Amino acid sequence: MTGAPMAVDREREDLVQLLDEQREMFRIALRGIDDEQARRRTTASELTLGGLLHHIIRCERTWTKVLVERDENAEQKLEDYADEYTIGEDETVAGLLAEWERVAARTTELVRSVDDLNVSIPTPTNPWVPGRVWWSARFLILHILREIAHHSGHADIIREQLDGANTTAQRAG
Repeated sequence: MTGAPMAVDREREDLVQLLDEQREMFRIALRGIDDEQARRRTTASELTLGGLLHHIIRCERTWTKVLVERDENAEQKLEDYADEYTIGEDETVAGLLAEWERVAARTTELVRSVDDLNVSIPTPTNPWVPGRVWWSARFLILHILREIAHHSGHADIIREQLDGANTTAQRAG
């Protein structure tokens, strides 16, 4: 005899699905590039595909830490972001993607298990928002989603400048 099926929290599963879909769009922009290409600038911007990947991983890791710790005294300083958009000499695309998989799994676990999506979470103060701001857990998760989606667009432009590939064509092919 089997037990009754577990109730699915549709909102949480929708958030997980959207995060997974946006991560996949970002990964498509990286499909087939090597480490040298990941470091190459293709526009007037300093952004690179590897640098964006580095940032996305840190962003997701940082915001899930905020969600868990709920530290009312947390602060971020400008110098904390000095290498935010830089792929390190010892980093590889494959290594960063593997790290992102671990970070993403942790995020998924938190989305499914956070006590209440309406709970107020204190965000760290930082140079661009010096006062303490409180976000709901839901808003914080949506912020992670927004960051991934925002930078997926950047990645698509950089990739198209790099070798003509774009996410839409790669996704279809």
